Amino acid sequence: MTSEPAASAATGDATLPGGGDNGLEQVLHRLVELIKLRGETLATAESLTGGLVGAALTDVPGVSAIYRGGVIVYATELKAKLAGVPEDLLAAVGPVHPDTAAALASGVRERLDATYGLATTGVAGPDPQAGVAAGTVYVAAAGPGSVQVRKLQLSGDRAAIRRGSVQAVLELAATLVAEDLD
Repeated sequence: MTSEPAASAATGDATLPGGGDNGLEQVLHRLVELIKLRGETLATAESLTGGLVGAALTDVPGVSAIYRGGVIVYATELKAKLAGVPEDLLAAVGPVHPDTAAALASGVRERLDATYGLATTGVAGPDPQAGVAAGTVYVAAAGPGSVQVRKLQLSGDRAAIRRGSVQAVLELAATLVAEDLD
């Protein structure tokens, strides 16, 4: 697993789904085209984003060629049941942890038979969860050769934190897929 430094951002101006944010649209189109070029596929496992990653992806024309589907695993036990996160890992570190994010991405990749798996887990707020501050988010992307995880410390309301998480996981995925091309 590769872990990147924590990112900090205020994300109040992103628009999801349906476009409007040119940066997000560019990332989405770049990601979809990179995966299409190789004839590969993508799947998603989402917790705090509750389907926003899948919604953003399915706004891109032609995405059906690469998007296998996704699971929304908001409840902790569903992370194990549906996305394949080991129960002992969840018991040891909880749902908001870099290892959990990595396991979500790897698990959805395997369970949905995709080349790449993306995952989001964190606390959208406004209150902390199990001692984890609102705005603490881990996003992960798993591919054939590696898993990358990024920690985010986002600010704003629930909607802003969720939008920032979507942007971050899609950017991470585009980076991983581009690296795989090299």
